[in-house]
This record gives sequence, C-alpha cells and structure tokens, in this order.
Amino acid sequence: MDAHLPVIIAIGLSLAMAGAWAIQRATGLSGWIDTIWSFAVGLGGIIAALFAGGSFDRRMTVLVLISLWALRLGSHIGSRTKGGTEDPRYAKFIEDWGDRAATRLFVFLQIQAIVAFVLVLAVYLAAGNDAAFPRLVDVVAIIVGIVAIGGEALSDAQLARFRKTPQAETEVCEVGLWRYSRHPNYFFEWLFWCCFPLFALAQPIWSWLSLLAPLLMYWLLVHISGIPPLEEHMLRSRGEKFRALQRRVNAFFPGPRKSTSPLPGEP
Repeated sequence: MDAHLPVIIAIGLSLAMAGAWAIQRATGLSGWIDTIWSFAVGLGGIIAALFAGGSFDRRMTVLVLISLWALRLGSHIGSRTKGGTEDPRYAKFIEDWGDRAATRLFVFLQIQAIVAFVLVLAVYLAAGNDAAFPRLVDVVAIIVGIVAIGGEALSDAQLARFRKTPQAETEVCEVGLWRYSRHPNYFFEWLFWCCFPLFALAQPIWSWLSLLAPLLMYWLLVHISGIPPLEEHMLRSRGEKFRALQRRVNAFFPGPRKSTSPLPGEP
C-alpha cells in the first residue's frame, strides 16, 4: 500500500462523517448517519483491497465480501430512513445532549470515522496477506462472511415483517432468529468482522492488528452504542413485556431460550 493511502482513506472517512452530520442536521433523520457510514466503510475497504499486496484472488475475495456487506447494510438502512423512520438510539443521544447536541454529534461521528478506519485496516490486512490462497482458514473465513451477511439480512427482514403487523404496536419481536437472540442482527454484524482476521492472520506480527475489528465491534455493539441505548428505548416503550423477553432470550449470542413461556397468541 502506498504510504499516502492510509492518510487519504482516513481523511475520506472523516469527511464522509462530516457530511453525514450535515445531512442529519438538515433532515432530522439520524438513519442517514449509519447509511453513509456503511457505504464509506465499504468504499474504504474496496480501495484498501485493491491496493493491498496479496494475490489477485485473495484481494478480489475480500473485495467482494466487503462490497456485499456495504451494499446490503447501506441500502437496508437507507430504505428504512427514506420511509421517515428515526433511529431511537440517536434520538436519545440528541435528547440527552440538549443544547450541545450539534457539537456532541459532530465529535461522536468523527469517533465513528476512527472506528471505520480500524475496520478498513482489517480489510487491508486480510487482502494483503501473502500466504498461499486459498488455505483452509480462508475457506472458513469465506463461509463466516457469507453466513454473517445472510444472517443479518434474514434478521432484518424478519424484523421488518414483524413491524408491519398489528402486534408490533404493543408487542416485542420474537419470531425467527429473534426467538434465540434479542439482537441477532447485531450478532451477525459482529460475526462478519470476524472473517477478516481469519483471512489476515499469518506470520507478520502486524497481521494481528486485524483482531481489533471484531473486538471493537463487539465492544461498541454490546456495551456502547448498540444494545444499551436500544434496550433502554424498548424498556420505555414496552415495559414489562420487554423485561420478560430479557429473562427468556439471550441478549447477543443466539442460544436456547431460557423459558418455555409461550409467545403472544400461542396456546
């Protein structure tokens, strides 16, 4: 990779999130933030993969995976936002920040640009691995990436269908993958970033930096900007129904239900 390319990518990500801030302030819809972030990470990953030093097949495999991820996630969030749906997480942040919301949001989005750079770095390390391709671990990485993209798409589709039902106004989603995790879409989003360390890990010690991507994504989704604000919103809007869901369904990792309590409408 050209020595200037990381700087160019970092500046590009920062400018993209500055643009996302401006669009949010103009429209009042925070979903455009994550839409732009998804496409910005995807474009940064594509550029990094193109200029990495690995074999053509490895670079193209990584490029296809990051492209599929960005197109799917960005278009999904963009379509939802175009329909006028506000993200409750950002709405709560902005409410809490009060008069300083504009400044705090700008800084928050620049932090997201830093997160994006860490993810793009993992893509670069995955594409630049000069080990023979494909190794067994590369095949596993491809499977993990495809399963993650498919699982997140299925989770989002199941939630979207539930939101169109009359029950969505008062009940919690507990259909399909949502029976086994309260946030299966977040789980599969994290799983996707696990595929790049599998592609990247080799002899050079710096390849281990690729592990920062899934570690950072897990920390953000589970402890910072993912589950905590969303579950706080669900507790305010659904109360005891959501508390009951918390008692019987895992928060993040899909697993057996903790209770055999029937779903609403079941005998």
